[in-house]
Amino acid sequence: MIDLKQNIQFIKGVGPARVALLNKLGIFTLEDLVTYFPREYEDRGVFKKISELVDGDVACFKAVPISRPNEARIKKNMTITKVIVRDETGTALLTWFNQSYIKNQIDAAEEYVFYGKVQRAYGGRVEISNAIFDKDGETKNTGKIIPLYPLTYGMSQNVIRSIIENALKITNNQFEEFLPSWIRKDYDICEINYAINNIHFPEKTEDFMIAKKRIAFQELLLLQLGLLNFKEKAKVENVGIEFKEDEHIDEFLNVLPFKLTNAQMRAWNEIRKDMESNKAMNRLVQGDVGSGKTVVAAMAMYKAVKNGYQASMMAPTAILATQHYESISKMLEPFGIKCALFTSSLTKKQKEKLKEELINGEIDIAIGTHALIEEDIEFKNVGLVITDEQHRFGVRQRAKLSSKGECTDTLVMTATPIPRTLALILYGDLDISIIDELPPGRQKIDTYAVKKNMENRINDFIKKQIGEGRQAYVVCPLIEESDASDLKSVELMYEYYKKVFPDLRIKFLHGKMKNKEKDEIMTSFKNGDIDILISTTVIEVGVDVPNATLMIVENAERFGLAQLHQLRGRVGRGKHKSYCILKYESNSDIVKQRMKIMEQTNDGFVISEQDLKLRGPGDFFGTMQHGVPEFKVANLFTDMELLKKAQECSKKILLDDPYLKKDENLKIKEKIDDLFKTITI
Repeated sequence: MIDLKQNIQFIKGVGPARVALLNKLGIFTLEDLVTYFPREYEDRGVFKKISELVDGDVACFKAVPISRPNEARIKKNMTITKVIVRDETGTALLTWFNQSYIKNQIDAAEEYVFYGKVQRAYGGRVEISNAIFDKDGETKNTGKIIPLYPLTYGMSQNVIRSIIENALKITNNQFEEFLPSWIRKDYDICEINYAINNIHFPEKTEDFMIAKKRIAFQELLLLQLGLLNFKEKAKVENVGIEFKEDEHIDEFLNVLPFKLTNAQMRAWNEIRKDMESNKAMNRLVQGDVGSGKTVVAAMAMYKAVKNGYQASMMAPTAILATQHYESISKMLEPFGIKCALFTSSLTKKQKEKLKEELINGEIDIAIGTHALIEEDIEFKNVGLVITDEQHRFGVRQRAKLSSKGECTDTLVMTATPIPRTLALILYGDLDISIIDELPPGRQKIDTYAVKKNMENRINDFIKKQIGEGRQAYVVCPLIEESDASDLKSVELMYEYYKKVFPDLRIKFLHGKMKNKEKDEIMTSFKNGDIDILISTTVIEVGVDVPNATLMIVENAERFGLAQLHQLRGRVGRGKHKSYCILKYESNSDIVKQRMKIMEQTNDGFVISEQDLKLRGPGDFFGTMQHGVPEFKVANLFTDMELLKKAQECSKKILLDDPYLKKDENLKIKEKIDDLFKTITI
């Protein structure tokens, strides 16, 4: 059997420079390469006559050059190569910019196949810029379905296609089939080698569809089996604590300065029933920014402590953990419940003191970062563990926190609104509660999507807001300026805003900074010592700054709608009217649609549904979540029927073989173990 883990450096066409480029794409082994699937395809196998070419079409046609190509230098660093070609129906003018080698590759009187975007010039003449071509009879670039791959700067489509072709020759149909024959038969799924070959280089559309179905089905099936396996193990192995029914919660509710929404009460009742059952709770509370998840979590902690147990809450950043500590201790300490904060910034002496109080039971509630799952942190009798911003943690990290106690109940929270169907996939190992109602009085954030020509007006608006004592965020998609991209970088934006507003206090923030430095900057911003904070999406999950009323997103077209909504949720947290300005530089119809959705609604669940329709699941399986493996082919919107079949199949398998111990399921179990071992933050 072929060694799929062999290094890509041994594959024909891959030298040291290309190894580095492929590594940037996450390709290190032969297996990585052959499972690096195309992002889209171009059908260059359908031919037209020149007279049939329509303005704006991308088309293939056969033609003969009338003469040899003519090259001219139009300025110092620009050459243009032109040739007129003809078929029996007409002529076309082809031009190439800065591609001098073209003049040596095209001979008069030879027939070629050309592919490119058609422009009908004045008078109806056909013109095509930078056409792709082959000699008639060759099929390197035309005459067939051509895969297009995600690239990095310095890597071309031709090069990566050639390398993948060489890799497929090495594998030579030796991929080991891991789906039992009954699954392939019952669900009409093709064999693995056929799928791998035809997902890359299908001869016809039907071949691609068959291959795509197989790859998408196995991705959905393995994920479902893995998550259901976690869930079943939890049910079988973890008998839960039966927390007593009690009336004490009314005391807590009576002192709150507000009344809970119906959605909060519904989520609380679901949590309460879980806690009072003899099964270990494993529940996700999903709610939009500002929907009041923290209060519901505090109620669960209150119940746990009143039953004689400790509770623990883990957040992804020190500043978010501190925010939770401040709000939860304010709610619970009047009832004699002691809270403590655990972060990596504690001194050795402070940490030792807290560790001792925790194991002695003097601390009722421990709130902190990853510091809580360190080996030396021990509880006396923790009965409830909570993780906030669930997508920042892996399944194993949740399990590690839960293992600090026996039969602990687990509650996880996320402010990322996810369509319910997608939530069932992302969190298949959890029961789900949804808080889909905002507390009364929460102000709508006015959102405006604008192009570059509005920049001066935007700057005037920033000046006005800050002149009134408010603060602003500016979010960019990159950290540093890159020759390969024109996206706004944090450092470039920082210099720009310093020039525009020389009298304002401006700082920048990004994920590559040390945690201590990030926390210091965010604390300064919260305290009002910074007017404008330029940042990457590191502020997507962050501290409340009630005085920040303006969110500006540069290159907004580069973000998913769900992520834009998360960013927008950083403002509108105080008594002042708040605004979100989305600056975009694309003329794409889809981008305009997406910007319009952001202007029209503040409902995160509506936005996430639309995002899934327009973009597919990339926003959820990529930048957003780290809790489950990423899909390469499956799309949770277009593959909904396939998803239902994969769910049905996974339940059949586990009903017959809950621990995947049968011979026919051993290879599936290996795949699942391999898939889930990488689940880390």
